[in-house]
Amino acid sequence: MKKQPPLWRVSVATTLAAEDAVGEMLAAGFGVAAAAYFDLEKNLSLISVFLTPGKGKRFSVSAARKIAAAGLERVAAAGLPLGAGRIEIARVKAEDWAESWKRHFHPLKIGRELLVKPSWSKARPLKNQAVVTLDPGLSFGTGQHPTTAFCLGEIVRCRQAGTAKSFLDIGTGSGILAIAAAKLGWRPIFAFDFDPQAVYVARENTRTNHVETNVKLTRGDVLKLPPQASRQFDLVCANLISNVLIAARKQIVARVKPGGTLVLAGILATEFGLIEKEFARSKMKLVAKRVENEWCSGSFCFS
Repeated sequence: MKKQPPLWRVSVATTLAAEDAVGEMLAAGFGVAAAAYFDLEKNLSLISVFLTPGKGKRFSVSAARKIAAAGLERVAAAGLPLGAGRIEIARVKAEDWAESWKRHFHPLKIGRELLVKPSWSKARPLKNQAVVTLDPGLSFGTGQHPTTAFCLGEIVRCRQAGTAKSFLDIGTGSGILAIAAAKLGWRPIFAFDFDPQAVYVARENTRTNHVETNVKLTRGDVLKLPPQASRQFDLVCANLISNVLIAARKQIVARVKPGGTLVLAGILATEFGLIEKEFARSKMKLVAKRVENEWCSGSFCFS
């Protein structure tokens, strides 16, 4: 068996209250999923991302530290207690990365309709329950984050059995939302991401779940979409950071069908009021909302 190259681990020691925000910050900053471990004795959370340099490229410790430090400043500015806020960077074996995920990535059930689980899990689905098999990769989106879980719940809630409804996933990451939609009967399904690594991982995940013919995956930048859409969708999910949601408001709203639903997630609770106000300018009314820890997600329809 070919030996896997070592990875770089970037970790932040922080408080339980800031755990989700720091994980989201690392995921956004490095474009990979974050793993969390809570040490009960020390009363601190250790949030880590595992990175592999591109072919022919060297890993820059100083650059990685700057990305993590800048992200921590944003989390602190939101009023969350960072605690130690200590950044640690080290080389690790690939096997250590895999085992870390096996400790922290558990099956997720969305009602009786959907089960998301890693390949090593022995969890069995309920009768007629759709199953998404997803192993963490170097692209984030495993369903463990509350904002992703909210999106999955809305995909379940908005579907109509026996009726084909269209779905658009903006910023697909691992492809989890598009794959879940395909498993639940949504058609057609389009998904895109700005990061080519995310598109590659999402495409592999559609193959693993045998839905590659049902999901059209592309690389794209939501900020560069035309403000008028040639195609509109019954359900649009945009799990993106707040500044991107605001900057791309017109492009996102233009792709929602009259009578359709828009799901916005990935938003700090302290920033959600601004998001709601901005999308009201496009005549989008908040119809459902969930706050979990410091995160807030919402569903909108045309008023």
